[in-house]
Order: sequence, then C-alpha cells, then structure tokens
Amino acid sequence: MTQISSLTHAISINPATGEQIGSYPFESDASLQLALSRAASGFRVWRGKSIAVRAQLLISLAGVLRDNVNAMSNMIALEMGKPIVQACGEIEKCAQLCEWYAEHGPAMLDAEPTLVEGGKARIEYRPLGPILAVMPWNFPVWQVLRGAVPALIAGNTYVLKHAPNVMGSAYLLLDAFKTAGFPEGVFEVVNVTPDGVSAAIADPRIAAVTLTGSVRAGMAIGAQAGAALKKCVLELGGSDPFIVLNDADLDEAVKAAVIGRYQNTGQVCAAAKRLIVEQGVVEEFTRKFVEVTRNLVMGDPLSSTTYIGPMARFDLRDELDQQVRSTLEEGATLLLGGKKAAGVGNFYEPTVFANVTDQMTSFKQELFGPVASIITARDAAHALQLANDSEFGLAATIYTGNVDAAQQLAGELETGGVFINGYCATDPRVTFGGVKKSGFGRELSHFGVREFCNAQTVWLDRR
Repeated sequence: MTQISSLTHAISINPATGEQIGSYPFESDASLQLALSRAASGFRVWRGKSIAVRAQLLISLAGVLRDNVNAMSNMIALEMGKPIVQACGEIEKCAQLCEWYAEHGPAMLDAEPTLVEGGKARIEYRPLGPILAVMPWNFPVWQVLRGAVPALIAGNTYVLKHAPNVMGSAYLLLDAFKTAGFPEGVFEVVNVTPDGVSAAIADPRIAAVTLTGSVRAGMAIGAQAGAALKKCVLELGGSDPFIVLNDADLDEAVKAAVIGRYQNTGQVCAAAKRLIVEQGVVEEFTRKFVEVTRNLVMGDPLSSTTYIGPMARFDLRDELDQQVRSTLEEGATLLLGGKKAAGVGNFYEPTVFANVTDQMTSFKQELFGPVASIITARDAAHALQLANDSEFGLAATIYTGNVDAAQQLAGELETGGVFINGYCATDPRVTFGGVKKSGFGRELSHFGVREFCNAQTVWLDRR
C-alpha cells in the first residue's frame, strides 16, 4: 500500500481504504518531446495574445472550475484524503485566484518608468517561455494554479509534472483548461519519471523551472536547473513557529492554532508546527488546545463532518510515526493521540505534545501530519530565539495584545511571511515564499507575475 509508482505507471491509492483507484502510464520520451513542442509552439501563440484576452480566458477558467467543483473535489478526496469540505474550498479559492489575476494582473505588467530624464527609459516585462512545474500532492489544484495563473497572465506557458498519486486531479485540471478555451500548448501535463523531469529541465525549450516539495527534491531540481543555467523557484518545507505571548487573546489563539496545525490533516508546508507559548499562559493555552483538538472529527474524507482525513501516503504515515516515537523517547509529554489509528485506512490520530524542547525531533524536523508540539518560552525574546532556531524559514504567526511590539518582533523573524493575530494563509494579494531551507523565489502578488519575466530595459535616444 506504500506504492505510488511502478516501473511503468503512476499509481493512485485511496488512503482511506488502501485500494488502488488509478493507474497512469508514464509517457515515453517521444510523448514528452511532443508535449514540449506543443508548449513551445503554444508560447509563440500565447505571448502574441493581448493581456485582455489572457485575462478573459482566466475568467472562463474560473467558471469551469466552479462548474466542476464536485468532480474535482471528489477526486482530491479520493486520491489524497483531503476532507471534502476543504477540497471544495480549494477549488473555490482557485476560481477566485483566476478572477483576481484577471482583474489586477494586467496592471502588474505595465511598463515601469525610470529616473532617466525625459521619460525616455522604461522597464518592460516580457515572458520567458515554457515553465516546467514539478508539483506536490497536498493541494492538487491550488498548488498548481497559484504558480500557473500569474505565469500565464504574463504570457508564459506551463508544463505540469504532478505528483504520481494525484494524476487524476492533474488530468481533470487539464480538461478544465481545454474547456475554458485556452490555446493548445498553453497548459500541458506530462506524466514522467524523474529521468523525464531531468530531460525536460535540460531541454532548450524549457525556459525556467518551479518546484514545490521537499528539501531533498529542491536540492536536486535546483542543481539541475543551475547546470542548465535556468532560473528556478523553490518552495520547500517548513516548521513554522506559532508564537503566543502572555497578553494574547487565548481563545482566538487556540482557534487559529488548531486550524493552522490540523487543516489538510496537518499536511501543509506553512502549517503551525511549533507552538511556542510564553510561560505565563502555556498551561491554560495547552488545556484549551487539547480540548478543541480532541473534538476534531476524524473519518471518511467524503463526509461533510470530517475535519481530519487520512494521510495521503502510507509511507509518510510510517515516517511520521517514527518521528512521534522518537520525540516520546526524548522526553516529551504526550497529551493526545500519538499513534496510527486502528482499522482500515491511512489515519493518524490527532496528536499533541507538551514540554517539547529545542533538542527533540518534533522541534528540529518537519512533521508533515496531524502532530502539534507545544514549547514553553520564558519571554518574548526567548520565543524569538526558539522561532529562529530552525533550518526552515517559511512563515510565522504571533498572537499578542500589543501589535506594535509584534511588528517589531516580526522584523527579527527569519521567515518569508509573518502573520500577526491570524494564522498563515496564502492569498493572491500578498507574496508567498521562504528563506533558508524553505527555498527561494516568490509566488503570488506582483512578484508571482514577474518572477518568470524578462525585465527588459528599453531606452530611447540615449546619447
């Protein structure tokens, strides 16, 4: 049941039942070559379209996504176990993303004036070409579109290599682009092995590469992109700190911490994985957090009452269980859960650790599943020290009654984003990305539009 690929096929396993639900043959080299040719030809057509035409097609795509929300959300639930309510929310968020960039994207591509006298020099944003996107399974549609939509409005084309356990979602998304009326080659899906990914990166028709995934995958893809002298964006792991200070509204902090840790069954790169709580409120926070967590409904992802679904892959549950056992052996206090759920399916009990220190596994490593670690901080300065004591730097949250102090604290956090009195969320209005081993480059906002553009200087009559 750990299998997600064979020598010849990508295999999709329903994590709620362990049953195989899909088998998708890997493409031959000839098939990959055709897809890359379509993407290159499509780029020549697409870049010639007006931005208004591109925007209108994004609006059309939003409508198609909404029309197919049931089929797409059911596929997500079946392939990787996301609770159906959250899966429907993912599709709606993607539709809103398309509409937002259709409205605001064109202005982000306007020529920028410079300080050259007489207005004779400007910066123009030109698309680079076909972008290879290597994407993960945890948000099978959102993860793809949050990178694709900004790149497409800029005039690039997109070649998606999706995770092998969510190829059903990949092909439904491809159908959505076709139904929306996008020209051939603008959005391509290639089901290839790692060797096929390497071949695509080295191919001169691919202009740049983007990956969302593990640190190990990022190092491999980044090295190959560098060897080919191609720009890449890497959105990698995270072990986000969620800081709660003594003057915080604890009820609001607990509510946000539970959502931030357990949404998508804890399988979120920017989840609230390390709950760093000031010692004056740690006892009360812990009690309330455990109470709320204990009442989360775990079960069939197709049920509207389920909040915790199965983990997406059986091998990842085994890895998480080993991390939990290591943390227990290191002296953490187990308050809830702590083991694989009995019965059929790839479920792991919602788990809460207290008395976690900076030397324990759950502090030092990324735990990609429904496990929360509560760490006590002596004061705000100690909380900052603990937060920054990580190889990751994706996002952070601060709950406090003193917003001015929180803003000062935010400036010292080594993360790509800081959320004050609110849990981390991606939104097209603001940029997203990390530092340190969480990667580099940015998605969303105008940064996402321009990330895969040639910022071209145009200077008239320079003497």
